[in-house]
Amino acid sequence: MSGHVWMGLRASVIGIIIPFACSAHAESRTPLSVIDWLNKPTPQIALPRAPSPQSKKPTTVPLDEPAVTESGTAPKITTSPLATGIAHNVGLVPPAVTGIKPDLWSGSDAAHIARQIKSLPELDLPAGNALLFTLLLTEASPPTGAANAQDTLTLARVEKLESLGAVDPALALIEQAGAQTSRTLFDVWSQLSMLVGTEDTPCGALSRAPYLTQDAAIKIFCAARGGDWDTAMLTFGSAKALSLMPREKLNVLDRFLNPDLFDDARALPTPRKIDPLTFRLFETIGEPLSTSPLPRAYAVADLRDVAGWKSQLEAAERLTRVGALPDNHLLGLYTDRKPAASGGIWDRVRAVQRFDTALSTGSADAVAKTLPAAWREMKAAQIEVSFATSFQERLEGLELKGTSAVIKERMGLLSPAYETVALALKDDLDLGPNTALLRAVAVGEGASDAPTAAVPRAIHDAFTTPTPNTELLELAKSERLGEALIATLGSLRDGARGDTRALREALSTLRALGLEDTARRAALQILLLERTP
Repeated sequence: MSGHVWMGLRASVIGIIIPFACSAHAESRTPLSVIDWLNKPTPQIALPRAPSPQSKKPTTVPLDEPAVTESGTAPKITTSPLATGIAHNVGLVPPAVTGIKPDLWSGSDAAHIARQIKSLPELDLPAGNALLFTLLLTEASPPTGAANAQDTLTLARVEKLESLGAVDPALALIEQAGAQTSRTLFDVWSQLSMLVGTEDTPCGALSRAPYLTQDAAIKIFCAARGGDWDTAMLTFGSAKALSLMPREKLNVLDRFLNPDLFDDARALPTPRKIDPLTFRLFETIGEPLSTSPLPRAYAVADLRDVAGWKSQLEAAERLTRVGALPDNHLLGLYTDRKPAASGGIWDRVRAVQRFDTALSTGSADAVAKTLPAAWREMKAAQIEVSFATSFQERLEGLELKGTSAVIKERMGLLSPAYETVALALKDDLDLGPNTALLRAVAVGEGASDAPTAAVPRAIHDAFTTPTPNTELLELAKSERLGEALIATLGSLRDGARGDTRALREALSTLRALGLEDTARRAALQILLLERTP
């Protein structure tokens, strides 16, 4: 599935302790992540038919004469400032899907919440990333206070999405917020467009409203893309004379504008600082840069058909690891063609293909032979949750034994169907030292016997004697749910890295806020995924 699919699809948490925060029906047993939801086809809406000619009522034809007043009293005139804008909710996923009311940021200070979002570290936990995507993409009303509060919050959301590699949702969000006419949002919009090859859209907006940016490089690039070479060369000459940009960018712009002068020139050295425009310029002059050492957002460029299969695979794994790509996208790439080499990612592709073929035969013996190798490769790439989500349903009904049976149930507990899987676990199946706790957590309980190890004990306590953060609960009561959940995600990340106090508090707070599914999945992932801080 091409990354451009996003662009056409953007238009479209046990009992709740704090009902104003979330709606219970949003926590189904097999929930879609917002990333997956955005890829579902837009439902067709039946439009009302026009009335038939027979159903039309006869209209009265007005007389052709001046209007006559019945009173000599001056009419009442209502006035309002023309410059006053109407704040609107910004987000790609409706509250009916996320279960979160649009006022989650309303009581927050925009600058404070922007800093909080920006400083949130890598979560390293699929359940945490899924909740973060939900917060960033759900429809939300702007914070109160400053006139530019909406743009401030939008920029923070978009930049966090970009850092996670979710470039297409970020683009859709910033466009919905009005980047086409906003000086505050335009530069970020145009830079994001460079990564997916849709730069003509912001360039078109700039041609109609040149005031949108003060970035000379963007002006030069867009003027050249639009065929206005005189303006491009004049702006370039001025930027060069006035040193309006670094020498490295001037050099690549020179080659972009004057390709005939550099036919025999040596390739430019890789710039010390890369931005999306520079990345796009290097690609345009025939000297594309590798995305591997660059921030995650640049991997999106390798999902295009112009990239090689290996580059697409590596980019898809990188994005799937943080939940920025639907699970079936990577699976489709894995099974796209036969690997022509061995070692590294090719061994992973081969293992998945053999397992997929074995599943297609319906043979339990064939699956038992191929599942361990595929699971080993998924663990190496740290994409076990995506693999489990993709294949859990197809494994149902197969009677496996030994190692394969253990892997199958582990996959089930990592999938959205974890509760059903836990209820069906055989009593004699040993999933390791935390088997009893895994069974209990999957159904929202604590094990009958408390574990002795620190992390399992913290998880057990969160489900038996929860200790939520009362300050965060108070935030949620005052239309600052977003702040509360961002802080909880930070604690969850610390807990996953061994801080048992933070782990118990984070899981307890999630449950108190009604995010039971997130709490259970996070606890199961911490117990099952072998991660090192």
